[in-house]
Amino acid sequence: MAFSGWPEEALDFYDGLAADNTKTYWTEHRAIYDEKILRPMADLAEELAEEFGEPKLFRPYRDVRFSRDKTPYKTHIGAVIGGTGYIQLSAEGLAAGAGMWQLSPEQLARYRTAVAHDITGPELERIAAEIEKAGLSVHGHGVLKSAPRGYPPDHPRIGLLRYKGLTTWREWPVEPWLETASAKDRLIDFLRTSLPLVAWLNEKVGR
Repeated sequence: MAFSGWPEEALDFYDGLAADNTKTYWTEHRAIYDEKILRPMADLAEELAEEFGEPKLFRPYRDVRFSRDKTPYKTHIGAVIGGTGYIQLSAEGLAAGAGMWQLSPEQLARYRTAVAHDITGPELERIAAEIEKAGLSVHGHGVLKSAPRGYPPDHPRIGLLRYKGLTTWREWPVEPWLETASAKDRLIDFLRTSLPLVAWLNEKVGR
């Protein structure tokens, strides 16, 4: 089926799950999840895959093995698109990200080398500035409190050097368009706007 948005029942489902995160609630409302949340997300991911790459939908169950919070279900649905894009629906609305959330030690070393370089570092700064000018946020993740080893604390790009991951991000609150196919248009625009950052990371950092 073609993606046509998420109906109001999808948001109501997550409101209810936030209030009653139990197997009983999940079992009683599973049909709503399958039909009003999971199916639209699968349709959307399949359509986005044509331009942005293979999708992967996350399971709705939380990994509680090492968490004090033992609630069993996620209060959102998420999907990865093409390995570097991410979309998420919750009762708060729609959100999307793109980039590399957590870099391996090898990737992190390549990232810092590229950021410190006199050509590729300023290139990343320009890309991030253009993306933010378009209304998206550029976030660093796992930020160090001080300069990474081997780099001076007064480096002109010390902020970028302290990151252990780098992504774009945008959130949209609940509005009527969320129940229509135009939700896909906003995500396409987001992912296209994020492409220069994704391309820089793929080229300079790699897999």
